[in-house]
Amino acid sequence: MPLHAVTPPETIDLPPLKSYNKPMLLPFVKKRGRKPVSIRRDVFRLSMPVLLSSLFQRLVSIVDVFLTGGLGASAIAATGLGQLLMVTTMTVFWGLSTGVTVVISHLWGAGRREDAGRAAYVACLAGLVMTALCSLAGSHWGGDIARLMGAAGNVQEMAAEYIRLVFLWMIWTTGLNILSAIMHGAGDTRTPMEAIILVNILHVLLAWPLIYGKLGMPALGVKGAAIAINSSEFVGFTYLLIQALRKRYITFSRPDFGLFRRIWNVGWPVALERVAQQSGQLFYSSFIIAYGTTAYAAHQIGLSIESLSFMPGAGMGIAAATLMGQSLGAGKIRRARISHNEALRLAVGVMTVMALVFFFAPHILIGLFSHDPDVIEKGSMFLKLVAFAQVPLAISFVYAGSLRGTGDTFYVFIVTLVAMWGIRVALSWVATSWLHLSLYAVWGVFLIDWYFRGVAFAWRYHRRDLHGVML
Repeated sequence: MPLHAVTPPETIDLPPLKSYNKPMLLPFVKKRGRKPVSIRRDVFRLSMPVLLSSLFQRLVSIVDVFLTGGLGASAIAATGLGQLLMVTTMTVFWGLSTGVTVVISHLWGAGRREDAGRAAYVACLAGLVMTALCSLAGSHWGGDIARLMGAAGNVQEMAAEYIRLVFLWMIWTTGLNILSAIMHGAGDTRTPMEAIILVNILHVLLAWPLIYGKLGMPALGVKGAAIAINSSEFVGFTYLLIQALRKRYITFSRPDFGLFRRIWNVGWPVALERVAQQSGQLFYSSFIIAYGTTAYAAHQIGLSIESLSFMPGAGMGIAAATLMGQSLGAGKIRRARISHNEALRLAVGVMTVMALVFFFAPHILIGLFSHDPDVIEKGSMFLKLVAFAQVPLAISFVYAGSLRGTGDTFYVFIVTLVAMWGIRVALSWVATSWLHLSLYAVWGVFLIDWYFRGVAFAWRYHRRDLHGVML
């Protein structure tokens, strides 16, 4: 369907009330007389587990890059390619997860817990079908994609094995993602955090001996990193599933395709947004690979370090979407505004501190991952450039999260499409193919991208009337 024929999902049409006649007061939805400081305290209590969950989730990938760094630049590049392909494939699941979080948060805010459980169940069924298709495709053709991206021969061989294994057992990854989204919508951010911490502990305990052959285990190299991810995520998924059933977040019933349509009406623009973002990232990475394996290794290490600030900002975006949805579901417009402002304040604060660290101590950070002088030099310059993107990143994440919480996911998709393809990919192509500029110029393009997004998202949010969001 052409883009101009698509009607933006400005409203969320939820099913009629079935199980409750009175709105449920959630932990942060209290009586109107409470002071703003009390609301901020409730916002912080909900937001912090999301921030920590996002940080620990990203640490799984960081640990792989850190541990494979001892195998050389080719191993780092192979692991990075495998992770990039998995992230690209996860775009459709992030769309589903965002739809689940937004719809369930509105239902919980309105006190409709039984309907929320039915929405969670149909989302799990949809995720199972989608995972089966993606797992088969990725495990079979993943190595060919690494070759098409221009990776060197030795990088292709290692990447193919890594990709095959992580896709073969990606059910644990997608399961963690969907179950976490269900709990976020219900206002339970602590349980997903516990699962991610468990995953990280197990991953560290397994990855090091499997990669290097320690503690009596075989030295499997990059393959060992993939096995460690699969095993640790299986345990994390099992923990979340048990908790979801125990707390009755999922209601087993006949699949309600009407609820699924409502979830997907919110989620499909997010899926397209992530497709635009990650496919653009693939093209952008191909420009970096053209500068050599060392350049791409420095790029991958830099991204892993940057995620220490990037993921908390993304976590605040998730918190903003959840708080916005629950507040609007309960009819608390003022609380929705305060929730957004507090999430924005926290994200900007954290990412400003990280910007200072990236700018003044880049060599130390890159040196933790690689001892190659060329990698350290290039990676340090990357982190200095990244430092100037931290505040616009924070603004983009939180404003986009709040817009998703209102159901305005189509606008977020359009801005992402223009920023990634109209700015980042297009300008990088001009810089490399026409102007033949340096690697640092291509890295600098993403600054323009994120400043544009920050302005566009903030403009939309401040023009949006929250009273007009229909439930």
